[in-house]
Amino acid sequence: MDTRLLDDLLAGRAATLTLPPAGAARADDPPRGAILSGAFNPLHAGHEGLLAAAAELLGAPGSFELAVVNADKGALAPAEIGRRAAQFAGRHTLVLSRAPLFVEKARLYPGRAFVLGYDTAARLLDPRYYHGPAGLAAALDAIRAAGCRLVVAGRLADGAFRTAADLPLPPGYPELVVAIPEARFRADISSTALRERAQKR
Repeated sequence: MDTRLLDDLLAGRAATLTLPPAGAARADDPPRGAILSGAFNPLHAGHEGLLAAAAELLGAPGSFELAVVNADKGALAPAEIGRRAAQFAGRHTLVLSRAPLFVEKARLYPGRAFVLGYDTAARLLDPRYYHGPAGLAAALDAIRAAGCRLVVAGRLADGAFRTAADLPLPPGYPELVVAIPEARFRADISSTALRERAQKR
């Protein structure tokens, strides 16, 4: 990874840093199409299958995105960014940003489709993260105004398989969510479970 470009990102001199599978990294030129954001600690087959299913459904290319700043935990150390980014090298396009919130991502990636599992989508639609329903509506309005959509795959949650149809989507935003059918993609796997399994070895 180009440490100068990473320094620019961490310092706020660049908004995004795109790392293609081959070729040079580039600042402030994110790819088009579908974007799957996550912590990728670790990257696993569920992430890859989800992005592939969304890209096929949309007929668009797909990329991964890692926010190097977490809304709750602060910024990742450069060495940790490098470790997580290395998982994608030679395999997938990875975009790095300082935007942990989807309303911020919509400003960085207008016209893109954000790919999410049900659990992440449910958190995105929870009014308590926006100081109430009015704040949530403002965030959804901003995402829609940027021409972005939420492409949602089902996930196991609370002992049941939940889909986009179960999301608490406020009235007035029916076009914002695109469902990935269970027949097209389902993977009952999580990074947390993989980390716990690795710790037991």
